[in-house]
Amino acid sequence: MTRWMLPILLGAACALGTVLPAAGSAADQKVTIDNFSFSPPTITVPLGTRVVWTNRDDIPHTVTDAATPREFRSPPLDTGESFSMVFNHAGTFRYFCSLHPHMQGTVVVK
Repeated sequence: MTRWMLPILLGAACALGTVLPAAGSAADQKVTIDNFSFSPPTITVPLGTRVVWTNRDDIPHTVTDAATPREFRSPPLDTGESFSMVFNHAGTFRYFCSLHPHMQGTVVVK
């Protein structure tokens, strides 16, 4: 069993995540991509939470699993585009931008 679950949303699916319009629900946990960084860089969420990354930068970025083998990778997200993942397993999930590897973040699921 993989540690990720496909979101229940319909849309352009990539790997085990979904590219979304910028809007999300109030229960979503949000990470902003801006000025070549993920903000907040570390987020702690309960099981079953959907994390939505939204690119506010002027250039494309990705959200890429740092584990080997990789279980998810967003396509390049243009300004205003979002990518989401539902986290259904506890653990620490590190990720980075594959276009700018110095950009790194962490999702802690409890």
